[in-house]
Amino acid sequence: MACEGVLGPETSDEGLMLAFQAGDARAFEALVRRHRMPVFNFILRFTGHPARAEDVLQETWLKVVRSARDYKPRAKFTTWLYTIARNLCVDSARKESYRQASSLEAPSGVGAGAEEGRSLGETLPDTGEGPERGAYNARVRPLLTRALASLPEEQREVFVLREYSGIAFKDIAEVTGVSENTVKSRMRYALEGLRRRLTELGVDGDLADDGKTVAG
Repeated sequence: MACEGVLGPETSDEGLMLAFQAGDARAFEALVRRHRMPVFNFILRFTGHPARAEDVLQETWLKVVRSARDYKPRAKFTTWLYTIARNLCVDSARKESYRQASSLEAPSGVGAGAEEGRSLGETLPDTGEGPERGAYNARVRPLLTRALASLPEEQREVFVLREYSGIAFKDIAEVTGVSENTVKSRMRYALEGLRRRLTELGVDGDLADDGKTVAG
């Protein structure tokens, strides 16, 4: 069985989940360490609200715990995990009747990494790049956040899953419940929409030609 043996950094996500299913709490802790920030960033960009993103993140991991008994490694663990997170994001948006575009322009409030008076764009993680590029990205990142908010939800989630979380198109298709061709089409429209919106916001150069320049 995949959960046998000593757990280590080389243990696959699926192996860790099977180990947790068998009762090893350390395996769950390892999964959280690996995926907490990428999943949080996905939820944050989906909801546009740090406090709500933190709540949905907690609900996601609780759902993982509650569903552990029924877990079967038919697909990648990350596909299963992001499907849970996405569904909870959709449920949260429906319950709260939340308007993302207006929230992105407002102070971010209380949440992971948030500080009073800072916009959502300013709370996004730094990319760890050089000073000049880092300064450019710090200036442009809030504009990218605004541009992302202007996209239809189905295009935005594909872009975020692909460029921020590094999920393959075929896995995004499983997460979103549409065909891979539809996912690629939505990605194409998302890039076109981002390019157009960023140009309208006065961004030129590489970023206007490629919306993923600061998607790190």
